[in-house]
Amino acid sequence: MIIGLGVLVSSLVSAQENLIPQPEISIPQKGNLSLKKGISISEEFTAQEQNILQEIFHSWNIPVIQPSKKDRIPIIEFKFDKKNSDHLGKEGYRLEVNKKGITITAETSTGIFYALQTLRQLDLENQNLKAYTFIDRPSFSLRGFLVDVGRNYQPVDMLKEQIDMMAKYKLNVFHFHFTEDIAWRLESKKYPGLTDASNMTRWKGQFYTQQEFRELIDYCKERNILFLPEIDMPGHSKAFSRYFKVDMQSAEGMIYIKELLKEFKETYPDLEFLHIGGDEVKITNKDFMPEITRYVESLRFKNTIGWNPGSNLLTETYQQLWMGGAERILEQGETKSVDSKHLYLNHMDPLETVTTLYFRKFGLSDREHKNFPGAILCSWPDRAVAQPIDMFYQNAIYPGMLSFSERIWKGGGLNQWTANIPTDSASVKEFKDFEKRLEVHQKRYFKNLPFPYTPQSGMVWELVGPFSNHGNLETDFPIEKNPFSEAFKTSKTVIGGTVILRHWWANVIPGALENPQENTTWYARTKIWSDEDAEKDFWIGFNNLSRSYASDSPASGTWDDRKSEVWVNQKLVEPPHWQQAGMKGDLEKPLVNEGYTFRKPTKIRLKKGWNSVLLKLPVKDFKGKDWQNPEKWMFTFIEVQ
Repeated sequence: MIIGLGVLVSSLVSAQENLIPQPEISIPQKGNLSLKKGISISEEFTAQEQNILQEIFHSWNIPVIQPSKKDRIPIIEFKFDKKNSDHLGKEGYRLEVNKKGITITAETSTGIFYALQTLRQLDLENQNLKAYTFIDRPSFSLRGFLVDVGRNYQPVDMLKEQIDMMAKYKLNVFHFHFTEDIAWRLESKKYPGLTDASNMTRWKGQFYTQQEFRELIDYCKERNILFLPEIDMPGHSKAFSRYFKVDMQSAEGMIYIKELLKEFKETYPDLEFLHIGGDEVKITNKDFMPEITRYVESLRFKNTIGWNPGSNLLTETYQQLWMGGAERILEQGETKSVDSKHLYLNHMDPLETVTTLYFRKFGLSDREHKNFPGAILCSWPDRAVAQPIDMFYQNAIYPGMLSFSERIWKGGGLNQWTANIPTDSASVKEFKDFEKRLEVHQKRYFKNLPFPYTPQSGMVWELVGPFSNHGNLETDFPIEKNPFSEAFKTSKTVIGGTVILRHWWANVIPGALENPQENTTWYARTKIWSDEDAEKDFWIGFNNLSRSYASDSPASGTWDDRKSEVWVNQKLVEPPHWQQAGMKGDLEKPLVNEGYTFRKPTKIRLKKGWNSVLLKLPVKDFKGKDWQNPEKWMFTFIEVQ
């Protein structure tokens, strides 16, 4: 066991306290529900609901049997809340467990579905469920997750796995980004050459057939998830231009894209929403987006949504915000907005992901309002990957999804975006509670899936500095000889396995240092406890490369370009053997072992008792080599099981 200066003791509390997302109201009751004789399912449940219940009870090894007055078998039943007594709304529910059975109350089938997702997370102890009442409803009605398959193809089964997890954690919009510069990945019967391997620059020949696309739509619908397809226009459309030999904004290009849109609607007539893109493009035809929007509406799409900033979207188009700092989305006006600002997993360090998403206040609103229905978490792996599964090790997709689901369901959060765990006692207590629940879910539901996270709220560091290095990153300071000498006073205490001293987007996200200075060196120190002399595994890193930049790989024999170093018990810890040492960044060259979550952990021998840890954290300037290599002044050091 390893313990930082601040101790995190992980214990499995009752699963009625381990729910993610946490219900709005949880009331423990007296007694238990015994399921030793089995349980009966009311015939009023639909076939789909009965299948879910069968799955839940099978996982508990509880037989589902016919009701019997003689044996007094408990029953699970539901009631429609016709009087709206609990004000549950479309997605809310009341779940009651008592000695007689289980009762679900809801206004809609969606509410029943979410009650079943809560039920499946309850703990069965000795074939007993603790009596509880849950009254629950979401703070936001739009709770989305974006997958970019335009750049990096994902097999249908992998997509379905993510949709399953979305449903279990009460997310309800699957944003599917399938057109890109790299490839157009949806079959067109009218223009089959659009998806030909020769028209793709990555994952050549990989696309989704119309049947597979319908499968995904139906799969989402069965799980109360809105399928939101995105046909990005007029930007991110080089695959379109390669095939048709015209720019999408040209008169001829508009004819072709309208033909594709018409075919799309005719092939999938039940789709009500269409994302029309609009970002990262120079508008050469100011009439393009208004005309395309009107055309999409004429095809009887109920709503359109586009990126902001982007092209000239119409007032009625939902605006998906993706750039800028924290600001409140106003209730005035007619335009509806969806928050995706700083919700890109590909730019976040894996441990930072959970921290920043858990404390996030979407649109600086505790709850939705008429112009702000919710937010969409995005997975944008711009850089090529060797295998689709690599995306799940390089990015904290599932830890991020669970953290996002917790916050978007319950609402609230901090007004200021944060990359580090706040150190006030209330925030620490709240985050530790969430980490305990997250750890339970990791062990229980993600045993065989990538889940790059480890509890970090027990890692407490003392920061010492600043020391002026005059631009020489290799300058040594006396603290390296005696790290815990009283001569070196603590400047600040911080918490976390990953700590960001100065965020690379410092204008919108504060780091741990209130007034960071260039040409300085800081040190982080802590002590960790080991019950025995043993070799332990650690995640160590000093520059988490974004999966969207063509960032350079570290040089051989270094941890990073800043000459960062780490000592344990005053013994220098050698950096990894980089498989692509010194390689210039290239979006078409996959990362291999540059990140701590997708290489073998660093092994460090600890002695029995307390072990000292010292990290050296120099910086020269904050501008970085170029925009592909921003200066990420940060560190990660934590034991990983």
